[in-house]
Amino acid sequence: MALRSLGTTGLQIPTLVFGGNVFGWTVDEKQSFSLLDALLERGFTAIDTADVYSRWAAGNQGGESETIIGNWLAAHPAARDKVTLFTKVGADMGEPGKKGLSARWIAQAVEDSLRRLKTDYIDLYFSHWPDSETAYDETLGAYEKLLKAGKIRAIGASNLNAEQLSESLKVADAKGLPRYQVLQPEYNLYDRSSFEGALQDLTVRENIGVVTYYSLASGFLSGKYRSEKDLSQSQRGQGIAKYLNPRGFAIVEALENVAANHQVKPAEVALAWLIQQPGVTAPIASATKLAHIDSFVTAVSLNLSTDEIAALNKAGA
Repeated sequence: MALRSLGTTGLQIPTLVFGGNVFGWTVDEKQSFSLLDALLERGFTAIDTADVYSRWAAGNQGGESETIIGNWLAAHPAARDKVTLFTKVGADMGEPGKKGLSARWIAQAVEDSLRRLKTDYIDLYFSHWPDSETAYDETLGAYEKLLKAGKIRAIGASNLNAEQLSESLKVADAKGLPRYQVLQPEYNLYDRSSFEGALQDLTVRENIGVVTYYSLASGFLSGKYRSEKDLSQSQRGQGIAKYLNPRGFAIVEALENVAANHQVKPAEVALAWLIQQPGVTAPIASATKLAHIDSFVTAVSLNLSTDEIAALNKAGA
């Protein structure tokens, strides 16, 4: 499995990160263990989760994904040194005071995550959402303490725009605090405007690693969804409805054309496109079946030509 350097973190990760948001939501613990076993066997050693996953599912309260990963690590003690764990803090956990990026909440939340993950360190700890009520120096100062204590090894931010990321870097440099080393933006062949341009340029210029989420547009880029009636195929169905338009269908058609050239699936082409984008270290993608993980193997080995990338870019422009 080819590895890439993740910004300035010192971490080496595969060109695809597994999204653990499905654990405790669309897959139960037994199936999650099977997926994690298969990932490790195939060399996919980077796993992304968050404290809030999967609070949105009926009967859940958050922490389900971290708990399942922790139970798997406990059952496979040798796996911890092989796996690069990402988790996040800042999303609303549904109780007073349990959200945001204050030093107080970060100090508590990291202990909660470590306990659920059954580990004594987190490889990469993300600020999940911007927090307008907390100054950057307070948040980065809290991370500095965790880095020095060895509880986390690197820090990143999700969902920051170019202005916010730039300001955080200025504050870090001015006050001698750790910088965000990785960005996790929403980015895929359909959703491009929030990353391409100033934000992408900033990450390249500052050598900030990029791991993208919604890499397959909630599954739309698989080509399975052609009409409203298809949305019932997935628990993410209502989130896919917004893609059912002429531009979305043009992108899927372009994906299918390129996929036919390589005798692969549209989703594999969509992931390969991301892997070849400037500044992108790796897309995040989730799976509910072992067949999906075999598909990831194809995606990371797929090399798209300049003409194929141009055709995909044109369809999604």
